[in-house]
Amino acid sequence: MMVVSREDADAPRALSLCVPVTTTFRESAYEVELPGAPFLTQKSYANVQGLQAIQHHELNGPVGTIFGPPLEKIRGALRYALEL
Repeated sequence: MMVVSREDADAPRALSLCVPVTTTFRESAYEVELPGAPFLTQKSYANVQGLQAIQHHELNGPVGTIFGPPLEKIRGALRYALEL
């Protein structure tokens, strides 16, 4: 899972919006290839179609960070999925 929501200490609920990370690529606009990183053992993709809320106590990590162009592509895919 990849947390995509903003950090908000004053949020009314202890939830984070997360996108699943998968190794399956279905060639859709909902998937973004992730760069190689030590915390990814295989070629991986962020699947924004699987967006879900996770309670903070269920999160483990962080184990790494995605930033730069890959993060912008994920934001673009979220805008596409949510028609924003």
